[in-house]
Amino acid sequence: MDDERVESRPVFNLKYFQHGIGAQGVCRESVNRFCRDGYKFTVHKELLRFIYIFTGLSHEVTKVNVMLRFLLCAAFGAALFLPSSGQTTDRALAKKLQDLADDFHGDVGIFVRHVKTGRTVAINADTLFPTASMIKVPITIGMFQKIEKGEISYDTILTYRDSLLYEGEDILGSFRDGEKIALSKVLMLMITTSDNTASLWCQHLAGTGSSINTWLMDNGFRYTRINSRTPGRSADWQKYGWGQTTPREMAGLLLRIRDGKAVSSRASERIYRNLTRIYFDGESLSQIPPYVQVASKSGAVNRSRSEVVLVNAPHGDYVFCVITKNQKDESWTSDNEGYVLLRKVSKLLWDHFEPDSKWKPAEKIGEWY
Repeated sequence: MDDERVESRPVFNLKYFQHGIGAQGVCRESVNRFCRDGYKFTVHKELLRFIYIFTGLSHEVTKVNVMLRFLLCAAFGAALFLPSSGQTTDRALAKKLQDLADDFHGDVGIFVRHVKTGRTVAINADTLFPTASMIKVPITIGMFQKIEKGEISYDTILTYRDSLLYEGEDILGSFRDGEKIALSKVLMLMITTSDNTASLWCQHLAGTGSSINTWLMDNGFRYTRINSRTPGRSADWQKYGWGQTTPREMAGLLLRIRDGKAVSSRASERIYRNLTRIYFDGESLSQIPPYVQVASKSGAVNRSRSEVVLVNAPHGDYVFCVITKNQKDESWTSDNEGYVLLRKVSKLLWDHFEPDSKWKPAEKIGEWY
């Protein structure tokens, strides 16, 4: 399934006719999203073709015209096909992360981007994974879309009913039938304490998963979807659970919020503030100094652990998302292999991007995670 997810991009053909070369951007073929080997082959092939034709021309004016056309095509082709300086791979970091992924007993997807330099690492970054509770980020966006449309107020007082209960240790689920609570507090509980009852309530208030999925699709998130309690997505729910995403898209969603482009500037700011007040901080967050602001959301189901994190680091923000699936370790203790992986990746990234930092987690602090 993942191998079929491709996109179409123009492939340049430099075709000569009589005494000239025509640059035709009309041919399109499907290519893997980030694989550029085909582009490089095409550029090399057309360069050789140009040299062969150019050396066979005798008319000087024709040579000049051909040269100008070639340079124009080459410049345009480079803009289309060659990696930009803002999207280069951090090879040293990639090697270290790949080693962690190779040692893991299960499937791992990782996406990392340093915002200032644009350097990235992508390991299975476009593969579908379960979101678990990370799906609450799209849900909160869907709720704020409803608020900004004027269909409900941020400070609306809601009435809790026992029928809303999702069994577990949720704070909202401990309410008595008929108790009142402000929507703003429900939104806070959904993100800060990952309250499932609050989240399903918000999913319903936002117009169900269908409405939220429409926003995701309209805003360029091709693979991130809510499956639970969403018409037409039962097969996806069976495979991925509550929601599905890719490491790249989930990281991109946090970047959009950071940049004030999720629904509105004020909605993004409110969402971001909630994402920086996470109760469950024993995994990725435990490897980042407590005085550094971090926006994040984690998730966990039996055979998957996940976390998306945006660090407002001293030397520039960086975002990363790590998701596992099909992992052998299904335990629910802090030494679960998935949890350990999250901590290892977070520590590796902090040390990589902030090499001069002397901070280390306090001795025995892990006993409280």
